[in-house]
Amino acid sequence: MNGSDDLAVSQVLGAPFPYYFPEHNRTNSLFPMEMCNGVTLEEATIDQLQDYMSNGKLTTSQLVMCYLQRQYQTDGYVDAVLQINPDFMSIATTLDAERAAGKVRGPLHGIPFLVKDNIASKDKLETTAGSWALVGSIVPRDAHVVSMLREAGALLMGKATLSEWADMRSNNYSEGYSARGGQARSAYNLTVNPGGSSSGSAIAVSANQIMFALGTETDGSVINPAERNAVVGIKPTVGLTSRAGVIPESAHQDTVGTFARTVRDAVYVLDAIYGPDFRDNYTAAQIGKTPTGGYLQYITNKSALQGAVFGLPWQSFWALNDPAQNEQLLALIRLIENAGATVINGTELPNYQMIVSPDGWNWDYGTTRGFANESEYTVVKVDFYNNIAAYLSELENTNMKSLADLVQYNNDNLGSEGGAPGINPAFSSGQDGFIASLATGGIMNDTYWQALDFCQRSTREDGIDAALNYFNNGTKLDALLVPPDVGQTYQIAAQAGYPMITVPAGVNVVSLMPFGLALMNTAFSEATLIKYASAIEDLQFSSGTRQQRTLPTWSGYLDRNIPLINA
Repeated sequence: MNGSDDLAVSQVLGAPFPYYFPEHNRTNSLFPMEMCNGVTLEEATIDQLQDYMSNGKLTTSQLVMCYLQRQYQTDGYVDAVLQINPDFMSIATTLDAERAAGKVRGPLHGIPFLVKDNIASKDKLETTAGSWALVGSIVPRDAHVVSMLREAGALLMGKATLSEWADMRSNNYSEGYSARGGQARSAYNLTVNPGGSSSGSAIAVSANQIMFALGTETDGSVINPAERNAVVGIKPTVGLTSRAGVIPESAHQDTVGTFARTVRDAVYVLDAIYGPDFRDNYTAAQIGKTPTGGYLQYITNKSALQGAVFGLPWQSFWALNDPAQNEQLLALIRLIENAGATVINGTELPNYQMIVSPDGWNWDYGTTRGFANESEYTVVKVDFYNNIAAYLSELENTNMKSLADLVQYNNDNLGSEGGAPGINPAFSSGQDGFIASLATGGIMNDTYWQALDFCQRSTREDGIDAALNYFNNGTKLDALLVPPDVGQTYQIAAQAGYPMITVPAGVNVVSLMPFGLALMNTAFSEATLIKYASAIEDLQFSSGTRQQRTLPTWSGYLDRNIPLINA
C-alpha cells in the first residue's frame, strides 16, 4: 500500500460509536464525552481545569479543541452554538504562552466561554440577536462584560443561539428559535421548550459544550433557561453588571447574568464582570453596595444553613406550580431544614393577588386586569423603541437604524424572518411585539410613568421586600425560596430589578425536563444569595439526594418539531 492509500485509510472512521454518532438502539449515554488529553472534561469545574493546566496535564489549546470536538458531536442536535470565533486557536496559544511565562491572570485564565448573540464583541464574530437583519453590522467596541472577561484571561470561543431579539419581536413564538440560529433544543428533551431567551447559553453549559456562558435577562431570560437545563443561573440586580454593548430591551430591567454547572464557577464569572461602567449609568447605583474583594468569599458549605431562616411564599408562587414537582422540591426543603435552617411557609407578597398572574407568565398582566398603567409591557414597549434606536445608532455597515427598519426587513424577508403571522411556525404571531413597540413611538407619556412606578413599587417595597420583612420587627428573612418553573417568580423579580439565583433541583418525570430551586432577595443582595445557594448546593452534593443536577438524557434526539412543546 502506498503513502496515498495510507492517507485515505487514516481518514476512514472505523468506530463511529460511542463518541462520533449516537447509537440508535442505545437507551442511555447517547452522547458520552471523550477524555481530553487524558483528563475528564465532562462536568469538570474551573478549579479542576486550572489544576490540570498548572500541572502541565492540559493546555488551553488542547482544551478548546476538546470543546470544539464536543460541539461537533452534539450541536447538530441541540443548536446551542451559533458561531465559532475563528481566532480561538491563536488566542489559546497566546494564553498558553502567558502561563508558560508565569503570568496567570486569575481563575478564568485560559477558560473558554460563549456569550449570547446579543452581546457585542469587537472581533470577527457577528452580533445579531439571531436576526438576519444585523448580519455584517460592525459594533463600535466589545460589550463591557466581554472586555472584562478578556482582561481576566477567559477565551471567547463563540456566540450562543437565543430566542430571536430576546423574545421581544413576537408574543407567540417557539422559545429558543431564531432565523439565523434555528431551533435551540434542550439536551434533556429535544422536543420541549428549553427555556429562554438565553437558550443556547444554558444548553451549551448543560451539554458540556463549554465551561461557562453569559446571557441576558429582561424578564426570566437567565433564570428560566438555567433551571430548565439543570445549570446554575445568576441573574444580578439591574445595575450590577453593565449593559453597554448589549442589544437592549428595557433599560429598567435588562441585566447580564452567568451560567455554569456549579455556584462557585458562576461566581468566578460574576466576579469578573460586575462593577461600575461609565457607559451604563445604572451601574453607579452599586457603589458602596458591593463587597470589597468580590463575591467568591461568600461561597460556603452546608454548615451555613444552620440558623438560616427562609420563607416560602406559598400562595404567591408555590400554589401555582405542578404538584408533582412541588413534592420533589419539598423533599429538598426538608433536607434544608434537617441541615439546621428554619423554613417558614406562607411568607407571602402582601399584594400577590394583584400583581401575580394566576394563569402563567404574563408581562401584560396589568392590561389583562384592565389597567395598562400597571403593566410591565407598557414600559418595555416604550423602552425598546428608544433603547434599540440608541444601540443601532452606533453600528456601522448596516442599513438598520430604527425599529421601523427592522419591521420592514422582516416584512421583506417573510420566508426567513416570518414577519407576518402564519408564515413561520416558530413565529406564529409574526412580529407583533415589534409592531406594538413601534406603535408607541417611544413616547414616555403619563401611562408609561404610572406603569413604571406601579411595577417597581408593587414588586419592591410592597412586594418582595415586604415578604422578606415577614417578622415586621426589623429582622429579615435570609431569602425567599421559590419554584422558578413558575414564571411569575422571575417576572416579579424582573420588574423589581432584584437578583435571583437558581440551582438544579430535579427532573420532571413526565416532561423529562429539569427544574430548579431559586433564591430571591432584595437589591444588591448577591452576597447573601451566593452564601445560601452554595450551601444548598453543597448539601445536595454531600447528601446524594436525587434533587440535584444530573446529566442530560437526550430524549427525542432525532425529533425536529417546531414549535416546541410547552411542558
